[in-house]
Amino acid sequence: MTEPATQTSKDIFVFGPYQLDIKNRVLRKGEETLSIGGRAMDLLVVLLERAGEVVSQKELLSRAWPNATVDPANLRVHVAALRRVFDPGGDGLRYIANVSGRGYCFVAPVQRSADDPRLRFGGQSIASSIGQLPTRQIRMVGRDETVDQLCTELMGRRFVTVVGPGGVGKTTVAIAAAHSFARHIHGPIGFVDLSSLADPTSLPSILGSTLGCSLQSHDPSSALITFLREKSLLLVLDNCESAKDSAAEIAERIHRDVARAHIIATSREALQAAGEHVHVLNSLDCPPNRSNLTAIEVRSYPAAQLFLERAAAGLRTPLTDANAPDVARICRRLDGIPLALELAASRVGSLGLRGTADHLDSSFAFVWKGRRTAIARHQTIATMLDWSYRLLTEPERAIFCSASVFVGDFTDELAAALSMEAYESRHTINDALAGLAAKSLISASARDGQTRYRFLEITRAYAAIKLYERGDSNDVRRRHAVIFKDLLQQQTEPRSVFDPCSFPAQDVHVGNIRAALVWALSERGDPEIGVRLAALAAPLLIRLSLLDECRRSCRRALALLPELEKGQRIEMVLQEALSYTSMFTRGNSSEVQASLQRGLAIAADLNDSTQQLHFLAGLNTFLYRTGDFHGALAVASQASEVAKVSRIPSGMVMAEWMLGVAYHCVGNQDAAERHCQNGFTHSIDLSVHDPAFFGYDHRVRALVGLAGTLWLRGYAHRAISIAEQAIREAEVRNQPVSLCISLYTVQVFLRAGLVQRAAELSERLTECATQYGLDPFRSVGLAFEGELALHSGQLARGIELLCHALSSLQSEQHNILHTVFSGALAEGLRRLLRFDEALVTIDRAIDLANGSGAALELSELLRVKAEILAATMPTDPHSAIKAIRRSLEVGKQQAALAYQLRSAVTFARLESEQSIDYGARAILGSIYEQFAEGFEAPDLRAARVILNRPG
Repeated sequence: MTEPATQTSKDIFVFGPYQLDIKNRVLRKGEETLSIGGRAMDLLVVLLERAGEVVSQKELLSRAWPNATVDPANLRVHVAALRRVFDPGGDGLRYIANVSGRGYCFVAPVQRSADDPRLRFGGQSIASSIGQLPTRQIRMVGRDETVDQLCTELMGRRFVTVVGPGGVGKTTVAIAAAHSFARHIHGPIGFVDLSSLADPTSLPSILGSTLGCSLQSHDPSSALITFLREKSLLLVLDNCESAKDSAAEIAERIHRDVARAHIIATSREALQAAGEHVHVLNSLDCPPNRSNLTAIEVRSYPAAQLFLERAAAGLRTPLTDANAPDVARICRRLDGIPLALELAASRVGSLGLRGTADHLDSSFAFVWKGRRTAIARHQTIATMLDWSYRLLTEPERAIFCSASVFVGDFTDELAAALSMEAYESRHTINDALAGLAAKSLISASARDGQTRYRFLEITRAYAAIKLYERGDSNDVRRRHAVIFKDLLQQQTEPRSVFDPCSFPAQDVHVGNIRAALVWALSERGDPEIGVRLAALAAPLLIRLSLLDECRRSCRRALALLPELEKGQRIEMVLQEALSYTSMFTRGNSSEVQASLQRGLAIAADLNDSTQQLHFLAGLNTFLYRTGDFHGALAVASQASEVAKVSRIPSGMVMAEWMLGVAYHCVGNQDAAERHCQNGFTHSIDLSVHDPAFFGYDHRVRALVGLAGTLWLRGYAHRAISIAEQAIREAEVRNQPVSLCISLYTVQVFLRAGLVQRAAELSERLTECATQYGLDPFRSVGLAFEGELALHSGQLARGIELLCHALSSLQSEQHNILHTVFSGALAEGLRRLLRFDEALVTIDRAIDLANGSGAALELSELLRVKAEILAATMPTDPHSAIKAIRRSLEVGKQQAALAYQLRSAVTFARLESEQSIDYGARAILGSIYEQFAEGFEAPDLRAARVILNRPG
């Protein structure tokens, strides 16, 4: 007798209060078994197996009704029935969501088994991702129910803002709720403290870095949304009041556009964002005002529990019925605010319970009658902190004030570095920190074997005011800036922001570095420190994708640069960082070119050949992106000379590849192939792999150029092979920019007749560029989609896409393929019989090709013009024949056999239509005979049809 198979945890789905036993097809809610139909059960299993994904209506119908044609209305009926099971009387949307035009998605968190791969993401376990959150407080008093309620609200509402006065414990409960809720998240978990945000507009970029996305876009918010759209994630936005508008805007967009995003925000006031659910965090419950309260009764209230726990070390006598009213009075006077209770508890050791209660009565002018305004509450907390401040020793006061300049955590070493000028004894400083922690003015926690201190935000703000009142603010901020300047300077001082040794591993200090930069470069700051700090911080800011912030600091630093530093290495580094960050945040502007040329001149004066190559690579990239191909060729030649003279192998390889791409663009295909191949040969002979200058992947770029060259020279099979190699290598690098560059090979696949492959790559280019905010690449992808639409006969759509893409590329000054897409647009207009527009478009493209040096496309542009002229003036073929002859001539000069063939096919067709012997058939035959491969391509097939015709 065979034993029944043992059921495993993988046979069980768990979501909310429900369990689905797949094997036995039983749905339970707790101990209750729920009844649902067989079709609904089939649909539920599919949705749970693909939880978090959109399942199409087609797939759902095929699973629930196999081998049958069913009206989609049946699907809607059964989904509605499932929703009613999960939410009687409601809409059930917290479990099953309809994604318009796509299908249905099970949106509630689902758990199957501990080893289910969906409980992991990005190579990290949920446990490791929870580690990205601040440490959860081991014991919270009176907040367990609040945390449970927050988790419930977070599951149902997805966007919850914890609102309450300063010191009430918003951050504490938000972190605890995040830790509890994290088990439901199968994607990234991020925590951002907005109180350290120097520039609110940089919030999307900070979120991108926190959640694992490098944003290089002038619209980082949209790029972030695109990156997160399909992810399950948990985001904690702390202290939103310091950047309310920015926090509200990005939280609203994430909640609206990311279906599986869950957001916890903390703020002193509601963000007033769409979709926000406000959870008001009240003070801890306090004992009532009764003279006969017992100790047991007082201990039952959370406010008293917290106060007594914090006061335990200094409590002279245990809590009794006699002193219980004093504790109750303290709790009521402080309105149950945790921060205030902890501060008062720190005084019990010196004042006793009655003395502490009396001191509160005599020292605080409380105006807490009825509904208190935020201003009154703030004034009261400030008064409470004034009282606590007056009880500090002088060393404690000084360190309390000076440490307020730190952003986030700080160590005793950092505090000592800030204060050693005033207190030579490290022992004095450590005692002061311990005293501040004991008095709850700062919190202390152990991490990585080191004690870290942190202010509550409101306490730090108070300490900063006291620092200003002491008259020490500027001196302390100067020392703070010097500390982090010196910390960065421990690394090798950067020769280039792209040298690997220039990337400081100081991510943990980035908040302090940014704050120091803001002060040092301000009017009240120190220009000498600010300039040096801007140069040292640039590699870190670039690596963290804080490009616009880096751009601003470098511009300011260059404006403050002392006369003696001009023309020196520090200016060179600042110019390099400015040119790079400006190129990717503001486009190909004149500022970028000016910075590159200035940096190049300094590098030449300093006889720094490596830096010259960096700037030449940047200038070549700039000119290539703007479509100045003659200029790009001249710069590539200059780079070649510098690399040879200085004997820099990686520079020699890079220069060969730049020359190859430049020659390809200006129309010299012989030279293009030679230099590209030289680069690959040198990279092997000189053991140089993927030389990276100015943060650009020149090898992938060279492979793309070589693929285009080989196609033009008539080697279609080799061209396709090289194109596929470029894509594979870019995929291995896992760099979005490199991948987008490799996908420019769409043009090769399309012209070789591999339309399906071209369509796949075009779609991938658009998706990748959109995901990472690379707007010019996205415009190129849309233009390729326009070309493909024309190819499939969708003329109106193709023209619309091309017009939109060309307009975007022009505004971005990204002109690499401008003539290519203009030629395609003119061809589409001709086919739609819009001859006047077609002629204007093609003439502009020809003028641009002649003016910019983009001769690569000139033969094809002249061929398209001949087609337009023939259609416009069918009885006067002279102009069309002249244009096609010129097209053939240009193609021959460029050794562009593929373009010669296209022009010869058009010439032969015109000859046939005019019934005049121009010798076109003989020209076509001689060109066709030069091909040795790629005979399945459309142009070669068209040539064979003509040549096989009789006569």
